[in-house]
Amino acid sequence: MDERELEEIRRRKMMELQRMREEEIQKEQMKQQIELQKKAILRQILEPEARERLARLKLAHPDIAEAVENQLILLAQSGRIKNRISDEVLVSILRQIASRKREPRIIRK
Repeated sequence: MDERELEEIRRRKMMELQRMREEEIQKEQMKQQIELQKKAILRQILEPEARERLARLKLAHPDIAEAVENQLILLAQSGRIKNRISDEVLVSILRQIASRKREPRIIRK
C-alpha cells in the first residue's frame, strides 16, 4: 500500500466515525425531546402531589413508573382523562398495578 491508499482509508474511517457520532447525537436529542413532551403532558394531567409521588417512584422503581407514565399519557391522548389526577387516584392506580404483579413463588421438593 502506498501513502495515498492509507490516507484514503483514514479519511473514510474518519467520515464513518463522524457520521456515527452525528447519529448518536440525533438519537440523544430525540430522547430528550420525547422526555420533555412526556413531562409536559404529565404536568397537565397530574396534580403536583401526584407528580411528586411519581417522581419518587421513578427513583425506586423506574420500570413501574415508566409503565404508569406511558399508560397515563395514552389515556390523556385518547381523551379518557377528564380531570387532573390527584395523589389519591394515583395511589389507587399504583395499588391496582401492584396487585397485578405476581411475586415469584419458589417451590421446594
